Amino acid sequence: MRKILLFFLLFTLIASAKAQTNLALPVVKSSIKGINVYGKPIDNQTRCQHWHSELDIIAIKFKCCDKYYPCYSCHEETADHEPQVWPKSEFDSKAILCGVCGTELSITDYQSSNNSCPNCKAAFNPGCSNHYHLYFETDKKKVE
Repeated sequence: MRKILLFFLLFTLIASAKAQTNLALPVVKSSIKGINVYGKPIDNQTRCQHWHSELDIIAIKFKCCDKYYPCYSCHEETADHEPQVWPKSEFDSKAILCGVCGTELSITDYQSSNNSCPNCKAAFNPGCSNHYHLYFETDKKKVE
């Protein structure tokens, strides 16, 4: 009886340690309403290893590969090709994904959204506009 009790106790401790370990594992695949987000996501609202404030909740579909990534660095570190920016003539393309509700926005709708999702009203990071030149054709490039 004592051996059974010790076995049960040991099993419980191992299972508990394993459960706690699983909580700390990084997200290896992120999907919002069935839309995959590639790169280095850390949660299922499109935050990544590079940008993870409460406001960093959009993913951008890259023109070059038609895949959503949380940020330019995620694309740079995990894709096997050079990025391409969206030309102004295609700003009506759905290329922005709200990580909260899964709404896809056109580039025009995103840039005129006043930094919030028109569907769920979640706040977007206004600082993202400093990086538009990495994703979208702009009149001039910003210095980082």
